[in-house]
Amino acid sequence: MPAGPLGLAGLLAGPLGLAGLLAAAGISHLVNPAPYDRIVPRVLPGSPRTYTAVSGVVELALAAGLAHPRTRRAAGLATAGFFAAVFPANVQMAIDWRHAPPARRAVAYARLPLQVPLIVWALRVAREARGQG
Repeated sequence: MPAGPLGLAGLLAGPLGLAGLLAAAGISHLVNPAPYDRIVPRVLPGSPRTYTAVSGVVELALAAGLAHPRTRRAAGLATAGFFAAVFPANVQMAIDWRHAPPARRAVAYARLPLQVPLIVWALRVAREARGQG
């Protein structure tokens, strides 16, 4: 499959790059859930592990949807919604790590604005997929 005029960078910035990011995150949620359990907002009912596992499965499903042209538009829109829906976990992490060492605090705070380009990326993938499949 040709990578297009931007080569590998173009391929990674497109739907397959986003699918890869989500697949890696989904696998990470399922294989190493403890760090994710800790950032599930405590106001949510039930076990944090359930939210972590469901998030991992959703990420894998979204990755699969983004990888296939027929489902890419819907998956892109769902991915944007998912990125918005998990934002409270990033806020919880920033609150919990506000007294952490500077490097950890920087990671927690950097995750907050990072959601914006992720949502934009997902919406761009959805928009560009219009008419495909």
